[in-house]
Amino acid sequence: MDRDDLTETLKDAGLSPYQADAYVTVLELGAAPVTRVADASGVPDPRIYDVLRDLESAGYIETYKQESLYARANSLDEITDDLLTRASRFTEATEEIERRWNEPSVEQSTVSIVTRFETVIKNADEFIREAEMQVNVSLGVEHFERLRPALQAATERGVRVNLSIHTPDGSTASLPSPDELADVCSEARHRRLPSPFVVIVDRTKTCFAPHTGSTNEYGVLVDDRTHTYVFHWYFLTTQWDTWKPIYTALDEEPPIDYIDIRYCVRDVAPLLDSAAVRVRIEGTDTETGSDCVIEGVLSEVVVTDADDPVGSETIASYGGRVGLVVETEDGPVEVGGWGAMVEAIEAHRITVLGID
Repeated sequence: MDRDDLTETLKDAGLSPYQADAYVTVLELGAAPVTRVADASGVPDPRIYDVLRDLESAGYIETYKQESLYARANSLDEITDDLLTRASRFTEATEEIERRWNEPSVEQSTVSIVTRFETVIKNADEFIREAEMQVNVSLGVEHFERLRPALQAATERGVRVNLSIHTPDGSTASLPSPDELADVCSEARHRRLPSPFVVIVDRTKTCFAPHTGSTNEYGVLVDDRTHTYVFHWYFLTTQWDTWKPIYTALDEEPPIDYIDIRYCVRDVAPLLDSAAVRVRIEGTDTETGSDCVIEGVLSEVVVTDADDPVGSETIASYGGRVGLVVETEDGPVEVGGWGAMVEAIEAHRITVLGID
């Protein structure tokens, strides 16, 4: 590296042009009178004392009295350590820029592909802590403890947490105890097969990563209702509906809360011929977008695009349009589920108040 390149590099490291010039000159001259340093460098005579004083304060040189004021380079250990630290910071900054470029935050895009599972589980933890209504989780026992505090906090806030937990060999030996599950979820099921990591929050956010045995290492972060709806059905049909509960805190007698309208329809449709089912619906007015609450008696269930699914235990049988008609004091109101468009209300929570 020639003199000019060294000077430019020192300037990049934080020295002023005069300081870099003077320091390189001192290195070349060894111990020399200050007046000679001024002559050999491009630093003006009136500035040389201030420049050398600043370099001495920074540890680059030291000055001493002989016949006149002399300057010499200080111990190199401190200088090289400082430069190596700066170089390390530039390297770390480069790596961080590359990581952020490869793994954009969810706010930058409705769907993001990331390369590290750590990014997926970190976002899952944040999403769960912000949940207001429902969390669906499919994870292995090895990741349970990582999300346990967030799941417990959500459960304590009254969020419905559905936990599908899988074990590497399908055994129950390493599953959390019922007492542990009671703290972190509303219901838990044991899937006896290796499964992807999935977290779905409030019908809008999804975190997904292939199971640990997959040859593909990537993750998907979603902040979008439409895409999340696809993952929601994946969770219901493969991670949840076909597996038996190992813990539940859900009531079998009124009041009974439902987050998904399809489970409500499945349970109440066989009762309508012989009983009056009173319900409260909390949701959104599909015309105005405002929150609303209605109460009344169910008069009808709406199930289309399916071959007589009423009474079926498998929720996949209710894959078409599903709705409720509620007789209120103001007349009948049609209620739909997630993404309702033709109904008056999109239901967020359905409570069966009584069955008479």
